[in-house]
Amino acid sequence: MAVRHLEDQIRRMTPVSAPPDQQAAVARLSELLDGLAHPRKRRAPACQLVGPKGETIAVPASVFYVLERVAELMARGDAVTVVPVGRELTTQQGAGLLNVSRQYLVRLLDAGHLPFTKTGKHRRLRIEDVLAFKEKRDTERKAALRDLSHLTEEAGGYDREFK
Repeated sequence: MAVRHLEDQIRRMTPVSAPPDQQAAVARLSELLDGLAHPRKRRAPACQLVGPKGETIAVPASVFYVLERVAELMARGDAVTVVPVGRELTTQQGAGLLNVSRQYLVRLLDAGHLPFTKTGKHRRLRIEDVLAFKEKRDTERKAALRDLSHLTEEAGGYDREFK
């Protein structure tokens, strides 16, 4: 994946995952960051970034812990999106976060499932509202799957529940 394309993905808040040829390096980075962070649970480690010309800069604790979490998720094979809190999203960005089509999201908005504002003809969503909707939707899906699993067990389809 070209660096410019990756930058564009991140700026558009499109989920990014490590390509197969980078998976091992991401896993090593995750292990290193995890090892640095956890022996000193009370203080963030003093880490530095080294630039291409040898220049160094200290990594603030807040950035270190975000980087640690991003590396952990990407090492598991998950895609990651960095989204500024308090930001308004377009319907396309909201659809991307929810992993649905823009048209489906617009139907959810029109049905009142998510609050939005209009700027001219364009709908805008608050990131907090989209993430709250996603969490609620995911919780409801897990509960429905658990119920379905119980029904299947009762009907003799499974020996035990999967968690």
